[in-house]
Amino acid sequence: MLAGLLAVLLTVAAVSDLRHRIISNRLNLTIALTAPLAWWYADMALWPDIALQIGVAFAVFAAFVALFAIGGIGGGDVKMIGALALWIDVSLLASLLMVMALVGGVIAAVMIIRKRLSKSEQNPELPYGVAIAAGGLWALHQQYLNHFPLIAVT
Repeated sequence: MLAGLLAVLLTVAAVSDLRHRIISNRLNLTIALTAPLAWWYADMALWPDIALQIGVAFAVFAAFVALFAIGGIGGGDVKMIGALALWIDVSLLASLLMVMALVGGVIAAVMIIRKRLSKSEQNPELPYGVAIAAGGLWALHQQYLNHFPLIAVT
């Protein structure tokens, strides 16, 4: 049930970013504030499980803030990946980031080809929320639905 809620929130964020290049603070806050419900449902211990989850999410958020500072990613994307990191099992986070990077690379390639075909001088804004949502949906699948994982979740 909660994984389904996160899947819906990620899909809404991806569509919003694709259409308007904006991921609302309200949506990111909803993703972040519903994570404790998932922790409770998963019967996570306050120490070390929830503390580790929050610490890793903060580290991911800080790394993406650094990318934001140099103009590499938008603010809504930073908040979205930080909120998503509160949900996803720590053992799946590196894989989530890899899937996110691969999907982001495909999106960037499509945007570059589109720009060249249209002969536009303006640099396109990448809807990176789509890549974050794709990585998040993949991780949700691995965490909750995949009974024969290629990546062991401990």
